[in-house]
Amino acid sequence: MSTYTAKPAEVEKKWILIDAQGLVVGRVASLIAMRLRGKHKPTYTPHVDCGDNVIVINADKVVFTGNKLADKVYYWHTGHPGGVKERTARKLLEGNFPERVLEKAVLRMLPRGPLARKQMTHLKIYAGTTHPHEAQQPVALDVKSLNRKNARA
Repeated sequence: MSTYTAKPAEVEKKWILIDAQGLVVGRVASLIAMRLRGKHKPTYTPHVDCGDNVIVINADKVVFTGNKLADKVYYWHTGHPGGVKERTARKLLEGNFPERVLEKAVLRMLPRGPLARKQMTHLKIYAGTTHPHEAQQPVALDVKSLNRKNARA
């Protein structure tokens, strides 16, 4: 008996829609990362992109637990000496691109490399309730019903 290895041509990709309103950032990000990699499928192969396409709406309405909204800090470097910049999670959520909070959470849960960069292109995050992917007929995934800790009131 040999181990099954999925070929890229054999992979069947689905479209999944997740409504992130009231969901905890880390919990929904780990679920999205698992779906992007394809680890929920029995045909999962680590070196093949066998994950699904994920659409997230209402990304501006995600919530943090505890004091993370004020205490969590996102850092980046400009490339110049002394160019370390920082921004809190509250500033990101109240800024022009609130979907970056969820995008960064998912990106940092994936392994680094060319495959993860390709898998991140299958993630579409929108701050509002509308998205331009109706033609793909995405299947809604109810994350709130999976675990009571996934959502906050």
